[in-house]
Amino acid sequence: MFIAMILNIMYVKAIGVTQGVLARVAGQDMWLATLFGTLEGVVLVYLTYVVIRRTPDKDYIQLGQLMLGRWLSSIVALAIFAFFLAAFGPIMITFVYHLRDYFLPDAPLWIFVATSLIVGAIGCYYGLEVMGRVAVIGLLFIFTLNVLITLGSLQEFDIWNLLPVMESGLPKTAKASMHYLADCAMATMMGTLILPLVKNVEKGHGRFGVLGILGSGLVITIWAILEGAVLSAEVTSQYTLSCMKLARNAHLGTFLQRYEMIMIALYSLPALFEVMFCIYGTSVSMSRIFGLKSNRPMILPCCIVLGLFGYWVIEDHFRALDYLENYWPYIGLPIAIGLPIVMLLLRVLLSHKLQRKSA
Repeated sequence: MFIAMILNIMYVKAIGVTQGVLARVAGQDMWLATLFGTLEGVVLVYLTYVVIRRTPDKDYIQLGQLMLGRWLSSIVALAIFAFFLAAFGPIMITFVYHLRDYFLPDAPLWIFVATSLIVGAIGCYYGLEVMGRVAVIGLLFIFTLNVLITLGSLQEFDIWNLLPVMESGLPKTAKASMHYLADCAMATMMGTLILPLVKNVEKGHGRFGVLGILGSGLVITIWAILEGAVLSAEVTSQYTLSCMKLARNAHLGTFLQRYEMIMIALYSLPALFEVMFCIYGTSVSMSRIFGLKSNRPMILPCCIVLGLFGYWVIEDHFRALDYLENYWPYIGLPIAIGLPIVMLLLRVLLSHKLQRKSA
């Protein structure tokens, strides 16, 4: 289930808006930027595992409590809360703009935000087991959509649109990969809360997270290659939702033309899973800060905060793009990279204290 959850939390945003950003930054090397981001994500998710390797029954907040007491656990919880609050902006950009721009242009924005939060809150209320099952079903939808979009795009595939390789240069392509790494960061921050709940996590030696990031990289790189080869990087860069343009171009035979409806149907469940986990991450963090035994009392307050922030981001299209490209990576990545590093350093410095407490 953990691998399925990783694919679900990354997939929708990565194919929905990230590829357009990569095309604007790296041109036809956007598929290489996706590959570079995948490798960086593997390192990051393994680092996330290394922190809890010696105490596999403790998440990051509990580990902070064990090392330096309540004040450190509160800081860790606040950092996780800030991350998932910031991540909710790009998730709403992806979810709302797909539905509103292509299907319900006259519907008010608050309806999309409210309905997604209601569904997400229900899933969060019933817990990780239900969310995990949603992710497994979402995984089936992801693979189905990938097969359909690949078969439907083969007739328009032009490999010359991907050449020359590395035209943007290695430094620029590597810098562009941080936008995809920010998608991987959502998976690694999810791991800070749920890795201790993964069955046999101590025996897996971090390979569950690594397989999840590699699997996500595979299914998402397919979209990056198809968008570059079918649409060209120049066309892809002009769209906020470049995946919908690719879906419009895809067709199978005479009767299955334009995949927009199929795409929305198959990709709605992973999108709602992202909303569910943002609610879960923020509510768990707040419940730990206030010393509550369950996260359920904090679901409604967190939904209100997430809803207000998400609405503020998507209300103005230019603000949404500016936040997506110029703010989100610089908020999410320092937390996702810095938190495991700080926790690992504290583990090393306080190793004797942890050994005494575990004994």
